[in-house]
Amino acid sequence: MRVCVLGAGIVGLATAYALSSAGHEVTVIDQGLPGSGASGGNGSQLSYSYVQPLADPGIWAQLPKLLLSPTSPLKIKPQLDPYQWLWGLRFLAACNAATSRQTTTELLQLALESRQAFDAMMSVECLDCDFSNTGKLVIFSSAAAFDSARRQMLLQRAMGSAQEAVDADRCVALEPALQHQHQRIAGAIYTPGECAADCQKTCDGLMSVLLARGVQFLLHTAIDRLVVRRGSVAAVSTSKGLIEADHYVMALGAAAAPMARTLGVHLPIYPLKGYSITVELDGPATAAPRISVTDSDRKVVFARIGSRLRVAGMAELAGYSTAIEMPQIASLKASTQAVFPGCSALTQLNAWAGLRPVTPTARPIIGRHAKGPDNLLFNVGHGALGFTLAFGSAGRIKRLLLAPSF
Repeated sequence: MRVCVLGAGIVGLATAYALSSAGHEVTVIDQGLPGSGASGGNGSQLSYSYVQPLADPGIWAQLPKLLLSPTSPLKIKPQLDPYQWLWGLRFLAACNAATSRQTTTELLQLALESRQAFDAMMSVECLDCDFSNTGKLVIFSSAAAFDSARRQMLLQRAMGSAQEAVDADRCVALEPALQHQHQRIAGAIYTPGECAADCQKTCDGLMSVLLARGVQFLLHTAIDRLVVRRGSVAAVSTSKGLIEADHYVMALGAAAAPMARTLGVHLPIYPLKGYSITVELDGPATAAPRISVTDSDRKVVFARIGSRLRVAGMAELAGYSTAIEMPQIASLKASTQAVFPGCSALTQLNAWAGLRPVTPTARPIIGRHAKGPDNLLFNVGHGALGFTLAFGSAGRIKRLLLAPSF
């Protein structure tokens, strides 16, 4: 079958890889270059076993600090956009124990599928993407936060995740570069099987593989609209003309919701803006982390990718602007200096900002929509776990295309 994939981020490229592996004729369309949206500068962690939904009952107690503190990692900038307010209300409604547990269950299953598919791809393609599997530590500075994390760990452990709660001494023994943080660590969750990789390099490598397979790429190509006739997508209208296929997959990230609304489909997706810096590890070897680290208090993740350190964080509910705000970059720089002093001269920060496409529950939307065209599949709403879940959701799209209803 001829399949057109809209979007060349990691989700779109993983989808194209899965579909081309199944023998489909694939075309990928993107307004920019592969990975140039939310994928290229993401946190680089592949969190297959540690899932902490943003919509958690604990959010209620944190709301005053999160909303009012000038140093809060979560910022809300109200827009004249009813979809922002609707998303916020749905998010708060999802902040309960039952929803969080269901989200954890579903994300861990999808993450398992993704790990298997990513590992299978890497065993064949051997992409140069600074991949590592050195594990992850999530550190907590308060006993209350650590207790909550241990409850989440027990839930995940019951679902098959291999994790352990460790004290400050064990944490520093696992990652000596955290020695300067010893006094502020109340505890940590250690997940030895977690991985990291450079998502932009992964996107670039996948594009090379797909081009060699004969996949067609239409880059720097604006998508104007989907042409629908008799309940099916007949073509994609682009700046380079009409593109026809038998089936279409929308993997447009944060841009999916506005595009879907032109079809009468309302996706519960809104962008959460995130930031990152990428610095060279030019300090002493002992100052740089080997294990990926998430600082829960600062809401910042640190991932080693080759000779560089990716530092990512922040969540701004602020519309669709991708402008880089320098105070947020300064905050990431300060976090790096505080947590891993001396690991880098921090002369080149390579600042980045991107829009994470988030649903209120953090569960991605994969498959057909009841009100959408019958030959259009959605693969959107992965939030901060796009890299982690991309290959699992791609596999589900492939299976849906093979289903008898298609």
